Amino acid sequence: MILTKYLHACFTVEKDGKLIVVDPGAFSTDFITPGNVLAVIVTHAHGDHFDHDQLEAIIDKNPDAIIIGDDSITSKIDVFETHTVKAGDHMVVGQFELDFTGGEHALIHESIPRATNVGVIINELLYYPGDSFVSPGMAIDTLAIPAGAPWMKTGEAMDFIKAVKPRFAFPTHDVLLSESGKAIADQMLSTIAKSNDIEYRRLEEPIEI
Repeated sequence: MILTKYLHACFTVEKDGKLIVVDPGAFSTDFITPGNVLAVIVTHAHGDHFDHDQLEAIIDKNPDAIIIGDDSITSKIDVFETHTVKAGDHMVVGQFELDFTGGEHALIHESIPRATNVGVIINELLYYPGDSFVSPGMAIDTLAIPAGAPWMKTGEAMDFIKAVKPRFAFPTHDVLLSESGKAIADQMLSTIAKSNDIEYRRLEEPIEI
């Protein structure tokens, strides 16, 4: 599969010329809709992951694509094809096997209601937990690790890399960080990764996994 990272939480995976888009939110302004999209996965309903304008642009170019998310997503969409999932579900979309984890957004503060959230495992290779640090429940090759958010601290991300122990990890969910903030997060995450024989690096161009 070819993995391409965009700003904030958005990335795509491509196999045999077909594409899955994950979390094309309002902050992912560098994402340009391709014409080979099978499905869009939205982990939860916060605007940095779920942006109706981005979804409309994707469906305009890919009218047969489906939007996949839990009920908090699909209940808000009435003009596009959707598929509702929950933690523990498995589905196949073209060349992609999808397994969903989690169910709940990480706690931001006790005064803020917790959103629902699903993580996704793609072809038993790539795991992205959305806005959570929920275990994938299986060995995985590549981990998209949240690097900066109101709901997390860097030490939690470090512990998560160590617990999941992928072959490779790359940072995501980091648009709120300055360049200096990204450098600090990268230094800490790469240190824990290296001490556990994990490759960690920021993605500047597509890679094969």
